[in-house]
Amino acid sequence: MMKTLKLLALAASVMAMASAADAGSLKLGHSTWVGYGPFYIARDKGFFKDEGVDVELVIMEDTPIKMGALMAGQLDLVASTVDEFPIYMKPGIGVHYVLAVDNSKGGDGIAANKDITKIEDLKGKKVAFEEGSVSQFFLNALLKDAGMSQADIEPVNMAATDAGVAFAAKQVDAAVTWEPALSQGAKSEHGHLLLSSADKPGLITDVVAATDATLKDKSADVKGFVRAWYKALDFAKQHPDEANEIMAKGVGGWLNDPKVFAETLSGIEYLDKDKNLAFFGTKEAPGQITKTLGTALDVWKSFGRIQVDVKPEDMIDYGYVGG
Repeated sequence: MMKTLKLLALAASVMAMASAADAGSLKLGHSTWVGYGPFYIARDKGFFKDEGVDVELVIMEDTPIKMGALMAGQLDLVASTVDEFPIYMKPGIGVHYVLAVDNSKGGDGIAANKDITKIEDLKGKKVAFEEGSVSQFFLNALLKDAGMSQADIEPVNMAATDAGVAFAAKQVDAAVTWEPALSQGAKSEHGHLLLSSADKPGLITDVVAATDATLKDKSADVKGFVRAWYKALDFAKQHPDEANEIMAKGVGGWLNDPKVFAETLSGIEYLDKDKNLAFFGTKEAPGQITKTLGTALDVWKSFGRIQVDVKPEDMIDYGYVGG
């Protein structure tokens, strides 16, 4: 009996030590995107640590794997666009937006043949985009505004970069994609920029989200994470050259050149505390995020991609953007 009690006490002690070691730590997954650069400023300049949280940043390009890791508790946070999270939610696991990172202001859009001058002209045309991605959401939101649906076009499913290549090669009439493929397609001899996210502010916004479990166990850490984000944005404003060096090195990939990173920044807008408060709004006076998420739910439900019965108010947590 005494031996059993000692073993139980030892196990409890080990568990307590593990819990203490894990306290104050977060693991965030994100793809290669200019909007996520300030995460690396917060890490490398010590802003996360100043706020009492140790953040591990993991670059994961595959969205289903990244979202699956969030649902499984292997990631505490994921950064992605507003529209993508509802697609991957599982019954019984709540997902909540805690921070808005950046607005796409021209970084996403549609490159089309020059004779296509408005969304209505896409009717019956071959349009390339990646199914299940923000490109499909963006396209369908625009089609809906024009009184159309995806059934009115000839969809061609391919990755965003491939869509741009296919358009440049004249294999499709239009491509819904993002930078740098968007500019490459728009600058082709037969193409132009039909419409970009700059024409629809707030429709494509990157956010950070967490599950119920993370917010229950690590609420203070998430608040520290948000405060560190705001500090990183202040640093970027005051030291743009050093910030671009840090962000380019951290995000890497096609953005690893600080010059390219700086050029790509023109397609987005980082969201500071004031812009977060405006974007989120309040329960009594919801901001743009509620409208964007509502549109996303409508679009993805129409394609049968939503597995849970969820409303915007179920997913938006107003308690973190205040820092």
